[in-house]
Amino acid sequence: MANRIVLNEVSYHGAGAINEIPAEVASRGLKKAFVCSDPDLIKFGLTKKVTDLLDGANVPYTVYSDIKPNPTIENVQSGVAAFKESEADFIVAIGGGSSMDTAKAIGIIITNPEYADVRSLEGVAPTKNKCVPTFAVPTTAGTAAEVTINYVITDVEKNRKFVCVDTHDIPVVTFVDPEMMNTMPKGLTAATGMDALTHAIEGYITKAAWEMTDMFHLKAIEIIGRSLRGAVENTPEGRSDMALGQYIAGMGFSNVGLGIVHSMAHPLGAVYDTPHGVANAIILPTVMEYNAPYTGEKYKYIAEAMGVDTTGMSQEEYRKAAVDAVRKLSVDVGIPTNLKDIVKEEDVHFLAESAYADACRPGNPRDTSVEEIEALYRSLL
Repeated sequence: MANRIVLNEVSYHGAGAINEIPAEVASRGLKKAFVCSDPDLIKFGLTKKVTDLLDGANVPYTVYSDIKPNPTIENVQSGVAAFKESEADFIVAIGGGSSMDTAKAIGIIITNPEYADVRSLEGVAPTKNKCVPTFAVPTTAGTAAEVTINYVITDVEKNRKFVCVDTHDIPVVTFVDPEMMNTMPKGLTAATGMDALTHAIEGYITKAAWEMTDMFHLKAIEIIGRSLRGAVENTPEGRSDMALGQYIAGMGFSNVGLGIVHSMAHPLGAVYDTPHGVANAIILPTVMEYNAPYTGEKYKYIAEAMGVDTTGMSQEEYRKAAVDAVRKLSVDVGIPTNLKDIVKEEDVHFLAESAYADACRPGNPRDTSVEEIEALYRSLL
């Protein structure tokens, strides 16, 4: 079996990376931008940093901001209509996962109109055409949506999130500029950072993991483990390292999948509108304990990447050390330790069924069941 790696055509990294946008527009012969960005980013002036560059290069654009934190089918549908009306020929997605996921779905439907029913994109949809050329400018250090082939949409009518996986949706160029991230508040920095750590750990232990993705994931764990606390305190070094670490995690997990931490987090976003990173962070240590017997020696290397000296440790000890290091980081950056203020007891069975049906579940290193997932949720109440 061949292993596949799909990445951006081009990516720019470091302070001032967004300044490369006009040159990329010109070199590709693009004429008008459809700017996808959420209302808060527009309100606080981050979107303007990019549109000012477009203005300076005399590139016209239309701004689309009907985007919710957990983007919905309706957000995508209205975005498709707005794109058609705009007569744009490329997309600039500015924001976190919400803006990027919305942009990906819009871009795919525009070039594959037979998938206008957004629900038809769930899972691995056999689209035929690449999405509208998309430039991605992340403003959070967590989702890595700028380098992944995945996006997540909320079906409000059915009270669920669904995952779409499509090699045709990846942004063609990405601009990972830590200066676009330094206005994130502490809580958002912590949540998105723990999301990135979850990507790295789940990607490292997933069934499809292999040598190249292991390399990405271990390096991402190392960078995130040493830099997230600093990023939460808004140090330049912490911001810069997190911007890179989350991207490297995305390079890996996008190509091998995730596990039941994400499967369990997605229903919390759909039912309670829980921030995705917070849900992942709360669930991660518990699921790591659950998966530990099925991970061989990998927790030893996770622990070491998190800064733990595993010399002389038994397998049981280094597995516990890995979980403890992740749990401590989560607590240190202010993430809650349980779901008691989020989940209602009467919803647990529905949540477990939704998690079991989630596209991330089959990649988990330990085969599971609705009943076992239900028990994991209850252990966190």
